[in-house]
Amino acid sequence: MNRRQLLQCLASMAALPGITYSSQLLAAPATQNRLLLVFLRGAYDASNFLVPTASDFYYESRPTIAIRRPGNEPGGAIALNADWGLHPALRDTLYPMYQSKEIAFIPFAGIDDVSRSHFETQDSIELGQALNTTRNFHSGFLNRLAAVINGGKNDGKSAPAMAFTDQLPLILQGNVQVGNTALKSIAKSGLNEHQNQLIEQMYRKTALAQQVNEGFAVRQEVVKEMQEEMNAANRNAISTKGFELEAQRIARMMREKYALGFIDVGGWDTHVNQGAETGVLANKFEELGRGLLAYKNAMGDQWCNTTVVVISEFGRTFRENGKRGTDHGHGSVYWVLGGGIRGGQISGEQIQLTPSQLFQNRDYPVLNEYRAVLGGLFSRIYGLNPRQLDTVFNGIKGLDLGLI
Repeated sequence: MNRRQLLQCLASMAALPGITYSSQLLAAPATQNRLLLVFLRGAYDASNFLVPTASDFYYESRPTIAIRRPGNEPGGAIALNADWGLHPALRDTLYPMYQSKEIAFIPFAGIDDVSRSHFETQDSIELGQALNTTRNFHSGFLNRLAAVINGGKNDGKSAPAMAFTDQLPLILQGNVQVGNTALKSIAKSGLNEHQNQLIEQMYRKTALAQQVNEGFAVRQEVVKEMQEEMNAANRNAISTKGFELEAQRIARMMREKYALGFIDVGGWDTHVNQGAETGVLANKFEELGRGLLAYKNAMGDQWCNTTVVVISEFGRTFRENGKRGTDHGHGSVYWVLGGGIRGGQISGEQIQLTPSQLFQNRDYPVLNEYRAVLGGLFSRIYGLNPRQLDTVFNGIKGLDLGLI
């Protein structure tokens, strides 16, 4: 392997865990609080997740894809209160959490960005910076949160963070060193042992030597742990499908090592034939629900110190389109889960859903701005003072919804 090939291999390791880790990231975090942010990329249809069952306009607007009102017949929405119901695909997963007050929903939530562009809005959310100012594209809000929790230090001692993704997402880029690893193919590596040794020798007497060695060490530890789990799965028949298994793996690492975590789940852009009680979207809800329940169970006694927040870049049009789907919208519904939250409620500012209340006559309005919502949650979870919160979300006053 020549020098050029070595450099290419090193560059490819950006998707491997540990290359940007500090020397303390293998230690358990000092804080007991755990935060996992789940980003549903593609903009999921919140109106068929948290169903506005009291709205006649909803049923007029969705002649083929509306979720039926709660009733005696199976398959309709699950009543949560007089105004809202839950998609029936979540009856065995999220609904029991709602009953035990471990999950709450925040409708009319989102960002003031009105571009309806997946990429632009995702970037805006992940940056967490004001839309009307010059933005720093090397400073994501979860990285700034990690810095605040760490007391401004860049050593990962207090609140090590991890992105469970192929590449380090914008939301975790910044001054604090953060690792990333995709757990779907955790046992696979693009480098063999001989190549590892060559890279270590190449950087042995450079400033990067420690980081390179730590990167290899972290990967070896993660592969060992996950391989043990996969071997056990052959006997215990653990499902190998989709998000459920990945959520179990994430929980194992969050439980022992990481205070902040991020995972994104794609495939929510349902322009065509999204379905109603059954179909493409229902299947995605069912799988995501199973994954979140698996995460809760795998966290064990740490669940009481855990908060999971589920967001998406925007919602979808309130009316169905001509292809029995929905198009890019505006306001969405956020989810907050955890063993220590005050769940079992629909929280935040709300309005009745009538044609005159729609944003631009097509979408949910944003009444609960995402930085204010998240800032309120972070302040409660970590006891942030106004100055610390301003570091995470400049110029924002946290919205305390009483969930924590």
